[in-house]
Amino acid sequence: MVKKDTLSELQQALKREARALGFVACGFTGAGVDPLRAERFEEWLGKGRHGSMEWMESRKDQRASPQGLWPEARSVIALGMSYAPDVDPLALEGDSEKARISVYAQGRDYHDVVKKALKALARWLIARAPESELKVFVDTAPVMEKPLGEAAGIGWQGKHTNLVSREHGSWMFLGAIYSTLEFTTDAPHRDMCGSCRACQDACPTDAFPTPYRLDARRCISYLTIEHKGPIPEEFRESLGNRIYGCDDCLAVCPWNKFADTAHRHIKLAPRAELTAPLLAEFLAFDDAGFRQFFSGSPIKRVGRDRFVRNCLYAAGNSGNVKLASMVERLRQDPDPVVAEAADWAASKLSPSP
Repeated sequence: MVKKDTLSELQQALKREARALGFVACGFTGAGVDPLRAERFEEWLGKGRHGSMEWMESRKDQRASPQGLWPEARSVIALGMSYAPDVDPLALEGDSEKARISVYAQGRDYHDVVKKALKALARWLIARAPESELKVFVDTAPVMEKPLGEAAGIGWQGKHTNLVSREHGSWMFLGAIYSTLEFTTDAPHRDMCGSCRACQDACPTDAFPTPYRLDARRCISYLTIEHKGPIPEEFRESLGNRIYGCDDCLAVCPWNKFADTAHRHIKLAPRAELTAPLLAEFLAFDDAGFRQFFSGSPIKRVGRDRFVRNCLYAAGNSGNVKLASMVERLRQDPDPVVAEAADWAASKLSPSP
């Protein structure tokens, strides 16, 4: 094993290396069970607020603690990478010709960017502690990145349930490395939301039944990305022109005024064609066109049908009759969910009798 004094030096050097690799935050916490975190997660599942994300429940024991997933883990290295936006994410609200895509999805697929940096950091660590073992994770395994990030001191879970950093706001992708090394834990970050409720007031669908509790079934990010089938009619008008995700609760957070694009990872810059895209262009996508256009983008994961479904809801909300002919064509789409969304949009765009 690495000696304690040497391990402390390694820990500090690792933080420096993490920054060199593009991470803006790095902290350490233990891998054992946090009873309060486990209890809150169990309560969230028990109330069905995870919607149709069955994998949350099927692997809940592995999510409850890092050691539930990997018993040999002794420490968690929590990391954050900035994707701070250049412009106000709310700027396109109400634009009848444009579609709104969540900031995080406007650039390259973050899974690839963050995982590449995590693997580079992992190789660096193994080279200096070859007797140790580790595993890297970014959003694709039963890992509770946000609570672990709070426990490791890189931020706190705000009332919108996302991690907030004093220096980088809410615009951070999170990753984690589980290690068999017993690093010194950092102090958990204290909650700094205070009496602010901007995120709750901004939510178009009232997805926060109480502060710090998200009902995914009402969340636009969940509805436009994870939810299969037709989106419930009660939420369709609230979607506005959002076709992939929603940034409203993040965009209004006062702490985001400290987020600086100078700290954004160079590979996470937005694609110009996704910052203010024309809704009409997206309505014309067939499967091949969708896959080609979104190659290397996280948006590709939802598939053409779900994406066009979202665009049709936006078209119906736009009041833009110039989109009516495209909507009408999609009423004959082979996918029944797309066809139903087109029927709904057409009814919204038809002049009242």
